[in-house]
Amino acid sequence: MTGDTYSKAGVNLEASQRITETIKSIVSPHLGPEVIGGIGFFGGMYDLKGYAQPVLVSSTDSVGTKVKIANLMGRFDTLGVDLVNHCINDIFTCGATPLFFLDYIAMGTLVPDKVTDLIKGVVAACQTAGCYLIGGETAELPGVYPGNEFDLVGFVVGAVEKNSLQDSSRIEDGDLLIGVPSSGLHTNGYSLAREVFDLEENSSILSHVYEDLGVTLGDALLEPHICYYPSMNPVMPLIKGMAHITGGGLPENVPRILPSGLGAVFDIGSWDNLPIFEVIQRVGRVDIDEMFRVFNMGLGMVIVVTPDRADQVCSLVEGARLVGRISSNVGESRIFLTRK
Repeated sequence: MTGDTYSKAGVNLEASQRITETIKSIVSPHLGPEVIGGIGFFGGMYDLKGYAQPVLVSSTDSVGTKVKIANLMGRFDTLGVDLVNHCINDIFTCGATPLFFLDYIAMGTLVPDKVTDLIKGVVAACQTAGCYLIGGETAELPGVYPGNEFDLVGFVVGAVEKNSLQDSSRIEDGDLLIGVPSSGLHTNGYSLAREVFDLEENSSILSHVYEDLGVTLGDALLEPHICYYPSMNPVMPLIKGMAHITGGGLPENVPRILPSGLGAVFDIGSWDNLPIFEVIQRVGRVDIDEMFRVFNMGLGMVIVVTPDRADQVCSLVEGARLVGRISSNVGESRIFLTRK
């Protein structure tokens, strides 16, 4: 009589090993000399050089329920890009340069092609930002993720000279707000978007082309998260602070960089509202306050500058434009949305 085995429990060790070797073949050619021992050891090792007083900055995140959109469409090539770019943007707000990245992929059943697409996206985004994928974990967890469900999580480490850390305490009344466009939802608000379009019962709508969008709804929802580090790094010496607009939108993310007693006044007519947000609001009859509380509403980053530097920063960062100002008279919410 044959006893219980890991395979009978739903875990395929042979498939896991093959996937591990595939990941090594994808990642290894892109590693630099800073990565000691290559990839595949028990711990990833990075040789930190070139800093006098380095401050390490780290962040971890996931792509949330965007994975469910990818599952419905059978497309997994952009989620790795989303993951890396979200994490890098978070540490970039401190002024940090991304150094290395680790990923965690968990699936009910390991699907080699799916894992390969996810990893290729991670590696491509790391290359664009000049950092390395130095390790991670791929887990088969049939008792946690039913069917084709999965999760994708990442962890980034960067560094910045101590005297170059972004110091938002210098922000003051009268400073100006510059917005940098997003490409869409990025990696936040997908639970509401899925509810609006009733994707659990009506997944075929993902192939519908709304006139506003010009592409299928699915393509618009899977539009990758922008990485702001390459384009915005040159203007870091010119700015006082920077907020990555993720979950919670402007109302929750901008106050995170503001000194006590200060708030932000935004002119919501000063930047273009992306069509995907207009479609979500119309189809779901979502209140405008809820839209701003959930989504980035077309702004992926918000920069704080002195008035004399606003024009220069706008000229150096593609798509950047003046969207508001810092004020000491905005009330307890610390965010005031107006339209001139």
